[in-house]
Amino acid sequence: MQQAEDTIAAHRRAVERVITNARERLCEPISLQDMSRVAYISTFHFNRVFHQITGLPPAKFINAMRLDEAKRLLLNTDRSITDISFEVGYNSLSTFTRRFTQRVGLGPREFRYLAERITPASVESLCAHYAELTGRASLHTSVEGFVDSPKPGEGPIFVGLFPTHIPQSRPAGGALLTSPGAFRIGPVPDESYHLLAAALPRLADTLGYLLPDSANLLVGAGNGPVLVRQGKANGPFNISLRPMTLTDPPLLVSLPFLLADTLK
Repeated sequence: MQQAEDTIAAHRRAVERVITNARERLCEPISLQDMSRVAYISTFHFNRVFHQITGLPPAKFINAMRLDEAKRLLLNTDRSITDISFEVGYNSLSTFTRRFTQRVGLGPREFRYLAERITPASVESLCAHYAELTGRASLHTSVEGFVDSPKPGEGPIFVGLFPTHIPQSRPAGGALLTSPGAFRIGPVPDESYHLLAAALPRLADTLGYLLPDSANLLVGAGNGPVLVRQGKANGPFNISLRPMTLTDPPLLVSLPFLLADTLK
């Protein structure tokens, strides 16, 4: 038992080394062989180890890191979108724009423009609107469960259904909570989903909703895959929030702004 725990801990440290190294060289191509050398794990085993620790294959995780860095550069610099695309490792602006739009939910130009328009009042209004729509979802619930947290939070808790183990693109359905407790999502199409949640602190700087600080973010996942059949899920599902770690996939989806579409 102790040996297995030691192996998992060693694997986690190896994956953390890879993530830290990759973050410093996002503008460069990073091969599986490069990452396995940093991890001191054979290339044959590295892909499986990385997937076990993070929930994603290495290439998908690194791509998510590139787009997360692109979000930061779009909000915090005045560099052109072309320059940013090259800086995060893309050699084609069209490919970068397409991937960014697919994963974040809106294009890089629209993302930057959104940051110029939001205010604390608009965020409060959106959150109130989401809470009202979440209440209506209880009339046709597909997925339900409970969110618990190690500490009471002052900000919103977003719960979303995603096709993969990463909060990206537009969720199939979602809910907003003002505090830990029960949630209901629905209706959503019959499909297999991953249930992911993020709790944001109440922020004075509204840009933090577009680019959450991982140091202040609580995240969690449902206890198993969500299988919706004939409009009902194999639940209920519990989500335990915890501080975000280096091995958690970046939060690519733009919360709270995209969640509104899933609650209409």
